[in-house]
Amino acid sequence: MTDIITIGEILIDLTQTGTNEHGVPVLAANPGGAPANVAVAAAKLGARTAFIGMAGADGFGSYLRRVLRDNNVDDTYLLTSDAPTTMAIVSVDEAGERDFRFVRGADAQLCADELDASMLAHAKFLHFGSVSLTAEPARSATLAAAQMARQAGVLVSYDPNYRAALWPDEEGAVREMRAAVQCADVIKLSDEEVKLLTGTDDPEEGCRRLEAQGVRLILLTLGGEGALCRWKGETIRVPGVATKVADTNGAGDTFFGAVLSRLAARGDAPLEGLHLEALRGIVAFANRAAALTCSRSGAIPAMPTLAELEQN
Repeated sequence: MTDIITIGEILIDLTQTGTNEHGVPVLAANPGGAPANVAVAAAKLGARTAFIGMAGADGFGSYLRRVLRDNNVDDTYLLTSDAPTTMAIVSVDEAGERDFRFVRGADAQLCADELDASMLAHAKFLHFGSVSLTAEPARSATLAAAQMARQAGVLVSYDPNYRAALWPDEEGAVREMRAAVQCADVIKLSDEEVKLLTGTDDPEEGCRRLEAQGVRLILLTLGGEGALCRWKGETIRVPGVATKVADTNGAGDTFFGAVLSRLAARGDAPLEGLHLEALRGIVAFANRAAALTCSRSGAIPAMPTLAELEQN
């Protein structure tokens, strides 16, 4: 059995790392894409993971496949498209905050008829994000995968991961992102995404509203302040870990990958018998993992291993 299957975008993050002697921006071609990031983050922390998605038949696509393999992520269902590998141009400001611009390509080309229902059924979690809901045929493929997983009794996790540049307008984004909530057992969202998904600025009320819609576990990341969790009618806050930020790219994906890896380690029914204190420990572990990622540049290259976390 696979612990975690992720589906969605895999891409190249062209991330600014500085300027040369002429003041020209210097960009690093980092591997990225939120679902791919989650698969790698969880694999680095000991989980058995697989990725479903599409890259181009080009040098970047070959590189991304190698990254998955090098990080022990099953790449069997990383398919190849005639479209070029998708790129995200990531600018990073002095505080480490990011600005995204996308050059869309292969990631949006995944089709529902390319899914393997048997593979999806042999997992503890299927994870997806909202970026793959922004274009067809990837949108239909992602939702079909979530439905197949739920029918097989697999837990589904969802990251709204709002990227305004990929949606025609905010109204359409909110509609599609909210509709996907019905597929989810577990949701991770940022404080900026609370209102988009729930209509309220109040984090705790937003979590209550998501729980009322049937989401079993809600994880709300609060940057340096840590995370807020809603589980079985109770809300807890888990403080963050102070760190000198180099780059926040991949921090949320590291956090979610860490949470899913710890949940998957609980056995074949990861949410059954989960108590608040155990959840608090899982989220504290994820906060530490995210803080380590923030202390280094890039997304996947910055993600910690289990050995690193055990040493700290």
